[in-house]
Amino acid sequence: MSLAGKTILMSGGSRGIGLAIALRAAADGANIAMLAKTDSPHPKLEGTVHTAAEAIRAVGGQALPIVGDVRDDDDITGAVLKTEGEFGGIDIVINNASVIDLSRSTDLAAKKYDLMQDVNVRGTFMLSRAAVPVLREASNPHILSLSPPLNISPKWLGAHTGYTLAKYGMTMATLGLAAEFAADGIAANTLWPRTTIATAAVQNLLGGDKVMAASRTPEVYADAAYAVLIKPSREYTGQTLIVEDVLEADGVTDFSKYAAVPGTPDDRLFPDIFLD
Repeated sequence: MSLAGKTILMSGGSRGIGLAIALRAAADGANIAMLAKTDSPHPKLEGTVHTAAEAIRAVGGQALPIVGDVRDDDDITGAVLKTEGEFGGIDIVINNASVIDLSRSTDLAAKKYDLMQDVNVRGTFMLSRAAVPVLREASNPHILSLSPPLNISPKWLGAHTGYTLAKYGMTMATLGLAAEFAADGIAANTLWPRTTIATAAVQNLLGGDKVMAASRTPEVYADAAYAVLIKPSREYTGQTLIVEDVLEADGVTDFSKYAAVPGTPDDRLFPDIFLD
């Protein structure tokens, strides 16, 4: 199985995990359309939708950068139409765009709560829904959301309630789509890592250099996403998947190459949130 010639529509993807997933698929010769707001460089964050497109083309893929907001219904409709028009269809939707704020409930700004709900939950539902009529025509259609399993432990429900609601909402939307469109052969799964991933969000929000050094690279996420997306869609759906479990099921036993700091043993890596 390969993603050669397949078309992916992704929310976000200018940097980090989304870009790593896009580059892994592009190495097969996939077409990648990205709906992202990053039209111009951010003063503190590397990457725009345009630099991501250049990187995709450099490794052998086709790229369609679409400047837009996953919160805007017109932008979503436009992204689906542009992707279908450019590449002739859509095989895969990846819900990568996400906002994180780990504030306690009484400290969380109302606008930030709304933003997390709008991007994470509503964006996942609306982008996926808009693509369904096109996905129905694909030979092996997949929806993949980067969100965690539903863990109702008080440890996670109470840690950062606003963010937890937003990420679990992504998962609930995805599982609902899996059930609703199973008869159409559209797979819908979620994917989440066992350890933290070395991204700007980890650097800026979860612990800085110390946690970055105890994380895995985005490539571990990308390899697991690739493994999911080449599975038969009618047989592999409705699951809340863990990155390392996916790779282990495909025979990966050595994860050392994914250490952000080479040589860091697995037992020194920082566990990601939502997993006990």
